[in-house]
Order: sequence, then structure tokens, then C-alpha cells
Amino acid sequence: MSVAITKNTAIIKKKALDAGFSFCGISRAEFLEHDAPRLEKWLNEGQHGTMQWMENHFDKRLNPQLLVPGAKSVISLMYNYYTPQKQVDQQAPIISKYALGEDYHKVIKDKLFELVKNLKFEIGNFEGRVFVDSAPVMERAWAAKSGLGWIGKNSLLINKKAGSFYFLAQIICDLELSADLPIKDYCGTCTACVDACPTEAILPNKIIDSNKCISYLTIELRDEIPTEFKTQMENRVFGCDICQDVCPWNRFSTPHSEPLFEPKPELLNMKATEWYEINELVFEKLFKNSAVKRTKFKGLKRNIDFLKSSS
Repeated sequence: MSVAITKNTAIIKKKALDAGFSFCGISRAEFLEHDAPRLEKWLNEGQHGTMQWMENHFDKRLNPQLLVPGAKSVISLMYNYYTPQKQVDQQAPIISKYALGEDYHKVIKDKLFELVKNLKFEIGNFEGRVFVDSAPVMERAWAAKSGLGWIGKNSLLINKKAGSFYFLAQIICDLELSADLPIKDYCGTCTACVDACPTEAILPNKIIDSNKCISYLTIELRDEIPTEFKTQMENRVFGCDICQDVCPWNRFSTPHSEPLFEPKPELLNMKATEWYEINELVFEKLFKNSAVKRTKFKGLKRNIDFLKSSS
């Protein structure tokens, strides 16, 4: 391996940490052979629910060189979003931890653009693109391939030192870098996440049936939530952290240090009655620059009303 490859790899990992990312791993930009049949089976069995966009760009999801011509490396990054802060009213509808602060798509993407700019200053020009959960990139597969963790039974990436409350991001580029090796699966015989899932969405072989997943039902599903889930939502109104909250590896979670991910006090302090009476004006103010805007007011109100009718 050339000195330049070793040097550039070290620079990238240092600059990533300087930019606030907790972990950085690198893999070769090659076809995801192991993931292709799993993705095809998942789609064929309709376990993506109404997320028709998951059927698009099948080849691009598996081959990074179709996203970045001449790509040689995939740089995978993890950014902490864990917070021990909770909504004060224990009867209030629950928002997933990742959505309590500002929308991670913009926050992380801005950090990636800045990181790439700094890398080009240090290394020299290179071609590449940044990705944060908004393009046909299998971020968990790439993170696992680069040794940042393993795919847990709940299908999320679990880092041995820090758990799973992390945003994943990638830089696919034409730099030749030193690749990291995957690590072993440390879930063992533990079934905590499987046992805790109230809708039984976690299937064998690390498969999630989206049609049953609370995150899907409250965010991605545009139709009415099926009545069969009325007693199974665990008061979740946007997303779900249940399978992460019970994961033993998340005992290593530490609070994030990103000011933009700090929850708004007014959000944490909202009473259940205020949630049930929320209007569009309050929604726009409360969730400005928030991932919750993905559901729009109509979607969040649907979720709130569904919970209310279940109580």
C-alpha cells in the first residue's frame, strides 16, 4: 500500500472526528453482493409497505459506482443523537429521540460539505458525493462493511462501544483508501428487541416488516393506520425507539454534543391535552426545521387522533 493511501486515510479519519463525527470507517466501492438477494426478497414479499420509492434504482442501491462514476471508496460516518431528555408529561404522545431537535438531513449534510471542503484542502481535489438518508444508498450495509458495527436483529447498525443512537452518512469518492474490515455480530442469543416490539415487526434474519413497524405507520404510511394496531402503538406519534431502548448495547449511549439536536423546551413540556388540541399554526412553529414536518400537519394529526381514539 502506498504512503499516499495510508496518509490520506489517516487525514480523513482525523478530519471526520474534528468535524464532530464519532466514528469513521472505510470500505471499497464495490457491488454489495451479500445484500442484493436480501433486498430483492424484502421487496418481492412487500415488506416495504407503500414505500414504492424503495423499488426504484435497485442497481444504484447496490453499486456505488452508478452513483459516483469511478468511485473507489465509501467513507461511512456516525453522528451521535442520543439524549436522555424526555417529554415531561408521561401521558403525552411520544416523539422519537432523533426528531426532538432540528432535521438531521440538513444538519449532517452541512457538516459533510464542510468536511469535504477541508479534505480537498488537505488532500487535493477529488470527485465524490455526500449522502444522508436521502438517496438510494444502503447506509447500514456500508457502515457494517467498514467495521463501524454490525446489523442487529432490529436491522439497525450497532456499534460495540456506543450502541445505535446514531445518524449514518456516507461520502462516496474516487480516492483510493485503506479499507477497514467488518466486525463480528455481537447480538448472540439476545432477543430483547424482538420481544419488546409491540407490533411484532421484527422478523427472523434481521428483517423488518414495514407494514407492522410503528415508525413506518406514523411516518411513511399515507393511508389511515389499520385499526388492528389501536392497542399496540405504545403512545408513539412520530417514530419509535422501543427496539433501541431495550437493546443492551445502548447502555453505552452517551449524550450528544450537538446544539442543533437539543429539544425545544416547549416540545418537552407539552401536556397531553395540548397535543390533542394542536393546530396547524402551533405545528408550524413547534416543528420548524424538524424531521417531523415529513408527516405534514395532516399526518401528525392523524397519528394523534388515532392514539386518542385508542385510549
